[in-house]
Amino acid sequence: MKYFKNFYKYRYLLYEIVRKNIKLQYRNSVLGIFWTFLQPLLTTLVLVMVFSNVFGSRNASVLNYPIYLLCGRLIYEFYTQSTKRAMRSIRNSASVIKKVYVPKYIYPLSNVISTFVTFLISLTVLACFIIYFYFFSDKQPHITPYIFLSPVPILILLVLCVGVGLILSTLEVFFKDVEYLYEVFCMLLFYMTPIFYSVDQLNITNKFFKMALMANPLYSITNMFRSCVLYGEMFKTSWLLYSLGFSLLTVIIGLWAFYKNQDKFILHI
Repeated sequence: MKYFKNFYKYRYLLYEIVRKNIKLQYRNSVLGIFWTFLQPLLTTLVLVMVFSNVFGSRNASVLNYPIYLLCGRLIYEFYTQSTKRAMRSIRNSASVIKKVYVPKYIYPLSNVISTFVTFLISLTVLACFIIYFYFFSDKQPHITPYIFLSPVPILILLVLCVGVGLILSTLEVFFKDVEYLYEVFCMLLFYMTPIFYSVDQLNITNKFFKMALMANPLYSITNMFRSCVLYGEMFKTSWLLYSLGFSLLTVIIGLWAFYKNQDKFILHI
């Protein structure tokens, strides 16, 4: 209850930091927040041109490859961007932390939330794709009432990003190398997540390698999201339970590590 009361006390500060982060993200940019729409659109078009002939046309299970790819790309980009910003948040706010008392968890949390806001805005690009292909293509996405369940994987992803962000922000204070190692990990994660391919399409014979791919929580979250917005069907319960359990466990570990070490931050930043 003490921590909840403290969070409620500083809720307006959290709001202002989130607002500031969103403004600074596109400061001095001619197009400004329009890049939130333009960036996923352009990168998706490039990826479609590169991978559609390899992974799109050969896979009958992929109902609509551009929408399939965009769903995975948006989820991956939100995860990587939010966790990277959360990881650097304590060091980037060192001057403020040394002068004024503010609950330190505000900094990684505000970076995750501000990235989440821009992610929600970028989902309008996905909405435009769905509308376009529904009316002007023979590869129509299946729009059913299950689309209203799409916030479920998004919220689970948000929880996962908060947990990972807390862990990384704690580690990065003490070990600067974490920042460089995580860049390599994110590159590996791009290929370990079915963004531009499907696991069934790869015909993996090694069951341990296939299990390793499915152990990635982004695998379950991405497939849940695609089930709702592209295939118009209920996602698997196993995906829900695994991703939710993994995310909650990550938050618990992140909170424990952060609160145990936050008093030492001042000695290392």
